[in-house]
Parts: sequence; structure tokens; C-alpha cells
Amino acid sequence: MRPRDTSPEAWKVWLDVLRKLSPEQRLERTCQASALVRSFGMAGLRQQYPCAGERELFLRAAQRNLGGELYHRIYGAELPL
Repeated sequence: MRPRDTSPEAWKVWLDVLRKLSPEQRLERTCQASALVRSFGMAGLRQQYPCAGERELFLRAAQRNLGGELYHRIYGAELPL
């Protein structure tokens, strides 16, 4: 699905580039994009909780990613929210 801020011509060029990548290159790009998104998320948490330690930030990210119910099944009430 083409983003609204991307012209049809630019989107076609992007899809052509992606089609030429090997499966290994596609997986590598996907992993890189995923790592970038995680780093943005952690940066947001660090900004929101500037005094939090690494464990607290990890737990807050886990809660956000897993949802409340699954988080509590795995980690219990370890994080005081």
C-alpha cells in the first residue's frame, strides 16, 4: 500500500528496487528497520522517564509491546506503574 506522501512514480521505483533484492537482503533490511523502530521507541521511553534505569526501561518497553495482560503473566507486578 503506497503511503499518501509518496507519488505513484516514486512508489513504483521503490517496489522495483525491493523486487531486485535477494531474500537474504530483504531479511537484512527488515531486521535493520525493526532495530531502528525499537531504538526510536526506547528513545521515547528515555525521554518520558528520564530517571529510569535500564531495567525499568526494558520493562516499560515489554509492557508496551506485549500488552498489559501478557506482560503481567510474564513479569508479574515487577514494574510499578
